[in-house]
Amino acid sequence: MMRIPFTSQHLRWAALLVLGLWLSHAVVSIALLPAWLMAPITAGWLWLAHAFRWGASEPPSRRSWPWSLLPIALWGLYIYLADSFGEVDLGAIFFHLQAGMQGHGGVNRTLAAVGYTLSMIALLASFTWLTHHDGRWHRAEHFLALALLASNPLLYGVSQRGAAIVTDDGAWLDRRYVEPVVLEAPSSPPNLLLLYLESIERTYADRERFGDAYADLEALGEEALVFEGVKQIDNTGWTMAGMIASQCGTPLMPAGLLHDSQLEPLNRVVPGVDCLGDVLSEHGYRLSYLGGASTDFAGKGVFYNDHGFDRILGRDELQPRLDDPDYVNNWGLYDDSLYDFTVEEIRRLNEAGEPWGLVNLSITGHAPYGYPAERCRERQGEFDDQDILYSVECSAWLARNLLARLDDEGLLNNTLVVIASDHLTMRVSAWEQLIESERENTFMLLGPYVPAERRQREASMMDVFPTVLEAMGFTIDWHRAGLGVSLLSNEPTLVEEHGVEALNARMRGETALQERLWEGLAPQGAEKEPATPQEQVVETPEDVADDPIPGMQ
Repeated sequence: MMRIPFTSQHLRWAALLVLGLWLSHAVVSIALLPAWLMAPITAGWLWLAHAFRWGASEPPSRRSWPWSLLPIALWGLYIYLADSFGEVDLGAIFFHLQAGMQGHGGVNRTLAAVGYTLSMIALLASFTWLTHHDGRWHRAEHFLALALLASNPLLYGVSQRGAAIVTDDGAWLDRRYVEPVVLEAPSSPPNLLLLYLESIERTYADRERFGDAYADLEALGEEALVFEGVKQIDNTGWTMAGMIASQCGTPLMPAGLLHDSQLEPLNRVVPGVDCLGDVLSEHGYRLSYLGGASTDFAGKGVFYNDHGFDRILGRDELQPRLDDPDYVNNWGLYDDSLYDFTVEEIRRLNEAGEPWGLVNLSITGHAPYGYPAERCRERQGEFDDQDILYSVECSAWLARNLLARLDDEGLLNNTLVVIASDHLTMRVSAWEQLIESERENTFMLLGPYVPAERRQREASMMDVFPTVLEAMGFTIDWHRAGLGVSLLSNEPTLVEEHGVEALNARMRGETALQERLWEGLAPQGAEKEPATPQEQVVETPEDVADDPIPGMQ
């Protein structure tokens, strides 16, 4: 067999092809364009390379390592994150690094990270070859390095977070924080079942775009109080952040340098605020948390243990109880198994004769493809391992089926059921359809004292906390808890008063609320000036003046 020698021309075009493919992938990922556009973008790059003889002109007189290697690598990291999650949330990155990654189930993303790393090595090698063989690129890449650094959203976000340290007034949000104060408890305390449906946002209810994927939740909504317009603000867009926002009434601002041991996982999670579990436990509730994933991941178990929960059951506790211990996914239990254990736990809580609360976190809708349970496969047919709408339909059906089972056994008597998405979904197969319009979270209440109707409110997941308390019959001070406002009241929410972008701008320039959340985790020996007492601000429509919002004047 004749062997074709690998010449310098082959090497040149191989390097240019790698650069073209990376360029087209970056454009498609960042601009959210169809994948097929990679071909014409790559072809355009190669045409320019041919026309200007890139890599085939006079080489530089002196070779050196390109300045652009680090900026290119940082852009590669940003593109990987954008390709994985759709929107890059630095708060999520910082929090997970500090809270701990034990029990992480994202095996697919780990494999993708390995692939990205190998392709990044090829990219850096190709760019180095080009600058070493084309004097024009060698001279221009110094300016390219500066342009890449200045334009990288990842570095822009880090600089914004750093700016919070030196902001003169970093307490606008903190002054609006209201301690959850119960003025009167219900005479017959209802039980609480809080179902978080992983990434099942209410946006999926649009049948024109998503068909019947959300139909079972729509059917439940016919008998529920459904809130429309629950938006996602910064620092509430991942599971722990969504749970803390909806149970504590605050965004999850990562501990950052307030953590006293940067090399160890957090041993407390938002210890400085009282949350739903704290309030209920003080009023005699027995509280349980059940989730199919590990409770070690992202400090989940630490959070619930810190805030009043008696039993915290995750993968490690529940998997040995499965009839088939091998019936698990990358993260842990499938939701049909989890819901079986949920029924058992509610039976146990009911037998005690005391008011109870149970928080449940599903896994079926987890990006990028979901983890549909076997019972859904039997009902819906074969899963192609790609279509997120299959998993959305599965999650909705399993939740409806769980409630039907509990109702048939009489286990939901005097019980408020809350169904909520933990956050908006990250990048999935239906991403282009999801971002066609404004998106919103699922939030609905079912119970004996809750009207069956729909209410449109401009709100955030922070408003879930006081709303749930009032729906349970608790009278709370000012209809507020944390930064949230009860949606059962006529009081305006922070989103209605200021808008999502204004709140996000505040979070990028504040430290006082962060310090409140992580009170007690400040570095040991750090000297701090005594804090000046801040007057609590409870806004009303009659307020005639307010603090200016950075960038929003």
